[in-house]
Amino acid sequence: MTQQDLQTDVLVVGAGLGGIAAALAAAGRGARVVLTEEHPWIGGQLTSQAVPPDEHPWVERFGVTARYRTLRDGIRDVYRRRYPLTGAARAWPALNPGAGWVSKLCHEPRVAVGVLEEMLAPYRSSGRIRLLERVRPTSATTDGDRVTSVTLGSVVGGPDVTVSAAYTIDTTETGELLPLTGTEYVTGFEAASETGEPSAPDIAQPDNVQALSVCFAVEHTGGDHTIDRPERYDFWRSYAPAAWRGERLLSWTAPNPRTLVLDERSFTPNPGDDPLRVDADQSKNAGDGNLWLFRRIAARDLLEPGFRDSDLCLVNWPSIDYFLDHVLDVPREVEQARIADARQLSLSMLYWMQTEAPRADGGTGFPGLRLRPDVMGSADGLAQAAYHRESRRIRAVTTVTENDVSHAVRGERGATRYDDSVGVGMYRIDLHPSTGGDTYIDVPSTPFEIPLGALLPRRTTNLLAGNKNIGTTHITNGCYRLHPVEWNAGEAAGHLAAHCLATGHVPHEVQEKPELLADYQRELTATGIELRWPEGEVHPY
Repeated sequence: MTQQDLQTDVLVVGAGLGGIAAALAAAGRGARVVLTEEHPWIGGQLTSQAVPPDEHPWVERFGVTARYRTLRDGIRDVYRRRYPLTGAARAWPALNPGAGWVSKLCHEPRVAVGVLEEMLAPYRSSGRIRLLERVRPTSATTDGDRVTSVTLGSVVGGPDVTVSAAYTIDTTETGELLPLTGTEYVTGFEAASETGEPSAPDIAQPDNVQALSVCFAVEHTGGDHTIDRPERYDFWRSYAPAAWRGERLLSWTAPNPRTLVLDERSFTPNPGDDPLRVDADQSKNAGDGNLWLFRRIAARDLLEPGFRDSDLCLVNWPSIDYFLDHVLDVPREVEQARIADARQLSLSMLYWMQTEAPRADGGTGFPGLRLRPDVMGSADGLAQAAYHRESRRIRAVTTVTENDVSHAVRGERGATRYDDSVGVGMYRIDLHPSTGGDTYIDVPSTPFEIPLGALLPRRTTNLLAGNKNIGTTHITNGCYRLHPVEWNAGEAAGHLAAHCLATGHVPHEVQEKPELLADYQRELTATGIELRWPEGEVHPY
């Protein structure tokens, strides 16, 4: 097929949350942007990966960017305008459509897709943003320390597209541009001798990467909706990871991330709870006692009686964490085979729930559990894309380590303050079991800042990081990988690219020179990006 060639100011590869934020920020400042996406839906972990937003307890008041708040407000607005909410639900200022305990805003992923599309719409209409759909990066060219072009291959049989840009922002889920552009990066666990982190091993473990997961949504209705027995069911049914201490992965039992003691969770579909009483604050309550409620994305009792027969439960639990092997820096066919095996794990968990899972009434199996392919936007009912908790990470100008955010290390001093802060975030250092055999690493952290230096590779001058590929370690990735932090990093990167285009300065120069940095930070603040946490308003957890 004929190859297309495009030229633009800013190329943003990956239309996850960081990528959309980067494109909006750059286009909002007048830059021409090409934005790309591999999967059918834009939105990354919020949509195609179907992960409800993990956020901090103060999200309703502060600690996220104005554009991220617009996204959250837009999602609630859809429910208020289009769904038959009860009077009490409609009057709930902080409406949580799913009434899940993991987040103050659990919702169906398709609703977020529509809101994100609406946010992009005026820029796409004007031609300021051009979205290339169903493509992935396959190669790149460089000139010294500059990226000159990226070639994108179609995943549906279309022509290749080569895009040349003044600035390129890598907002892919696994840092795919880093090896293609020769940008230095790290994978897996760094050594304590390099980072000084108390939780790091003595020797680097580049193949030791956090589990990925393939999520899915189920409802519980009458009838038997049992799926065909998955091909790998016998393997996954008997698999007992070391961290589970003899218990099987397919069970209601899993290690408590904070104590590592095995906890037995419950599972009661449609329990008849009062969704208006859900207090989704993980600093108070992990919320995973009844797994049905933990990541519920649609609460039927917030709607007029009879409109919905069942809640929708989003399955993203320890039992579907895939940590047999990683998918970074392996041949494409190996990557796809491992993700296919992760999909088999998820289907096996569903089949186990439908046929063998113990019930509170003493019986076994929930055959009334039904996949919702329409909710996931996929043929098989699983999420369109795997949820990658950990990416390749740039060798950055500034690398955030455990010593910068751990409450045990920092104490009352709080997290490291950065002169070049471009945003804020908060979450515990929460690492899932990993491919090196580690169990959970769960460390209390303090409200932290995002340094501009973490978005800048040490050498490459016009490539910026805007997703989970920023300058964190294996450990601090565990608290910087969440939805609002990814959005903030991408938004700051998009602003920086447009700022440099407008001023003629280069990113490293902006980060290094106080007067240039101050000008850039004033622009961030003017667009609603918070650079510091309010004094006395936040606490570690």
